Amino acid sequence: MYRSLFPREVFAEMDRLQREMQQALDLSPTIRGVARHGFPALNMGGTPRSIEVYAFAPGVDPDSLEVHLERGLLTISGERKNPLPEADAKTTVHINERFAGRFRRVISLPDDADPDAVDARLRDGVLHVTVSRKASAQPRRIAIH
Repeated sequence: MYRSLFPREVFAEMDRLQREMQQALDLSPTIRGVARHGFPALNMGGTPRSIEVYAFAPGVDPDSLEVHLERGLLTISGERKNPLPEADAKTTVHINERFAGRFRRVISLPDDADPDAVDARLRDGVLHVTVSRKASAQPRRIAIH
């Protein structure tokens, strides 16, 4: 039978130290690995009539989400609770790779974004924010006389 030189507790302790260092340095695990301010993952694009933002936030309680638009900055913030029990003398967490805690993402929008025409919807863990473009910036056909 194979016998390790190090007891299993050493590796559990190293894993705990790594998690604490990540939290101390404000590094959050994401799907893409460890990145600063990487949750939720975002997709952003535009059409001639709107700016579309998708924030992928599975497991986030809709009541904890907040969307703000001020001076051309769209802010998405909230909190995802940790589903695991608190670690104590009787509980051991073997792997915890899913991000839990408070988050905040700030996106700079184009100058033609209309702050009075914003719609946000959450479905299946995806927050979809639509910001209409100002009417003066919309493409229009000019009649020739």
